[in-house]
Amino acid sequence: MMLHVPQVLSKAAVADIRQQLDQHTAWIDGQHSAGPQAKKSKHNLQFDPQHPVYLALAEQIEQALRQHPLVQSATLAKHILRPMFNCYQQQGTYGNHVDSAVHYSAAHEQLIRTDVSMTLFLSEPEEYQGGELVIEDTYGAHEVKLDAGDVILYPATSLHRVEPVTAGRRIAVFTWAQSMIRDDWQRSMLFNLDMTIGQLRQQLGDNEQVLQLTAHYHNLLRQWGEL
Repeated sequence: MMLHVPQVLSKAAVADIRQQLDQHTAWIDGQHSAGPQAKKSKHNLQFDPQHPVYLALAEQIEQALRQHPLVQSATLAKHILRPMFNCYQQQGTYGNHVDSAVHYSAAHEQLIRTDVSMTLFLSEPEEYQGGELVIEDTYGAHEVKLDAGDVILYPATSLHRVEPVTAGRRIAVFTWAQSMIRDDWQRSMLFNLDMTIGQLRQQLGDNEQVLQLTAHYHNLLRQWGEL
């Protein structure tokens, strides 16, 4: 399932984060976090995770993701890896790749399985040319270029790339979630069921049929969930 979640961060929050990123010269070669295969196609910058301002910014992003109801429903996250910041400029690009299946989380002091990839845009589309996130699935290739503050969620199993940025700067946040529901199809079904229950509650209130659907949702979560 691929999902566009608008306004996870307000414009004011985006402006504040951008100001802090811009005033510190802490961008390092993005290949520091790339595996041997990815290094061949990864040409970007990442904000140094050792810089003093990084942790507070990352925690702000993580809190916004955890608290957003659509992100909660779509990811059913057990863990969210500490977000990182990247910058593409001057023909910066990242060729076709699949994200590593497992990452070490320093915050949790354990390995985390990457089920859901998340990109939060910090640059407005008009600030740069090129730089589309292209996600491939069974239905073809999907180009993504969202407003600042918006998030795209997609299965971490997806082949994807970032097209070359030919002008301006594309600044974004990227992270992954380990879901309580490992299977993307099951997550998608639970998300759609959750959205339907929410709509029916608005229309009909908590009548008997809505309560039965809610029970089905939670029973499926019990059946499939990994805690």
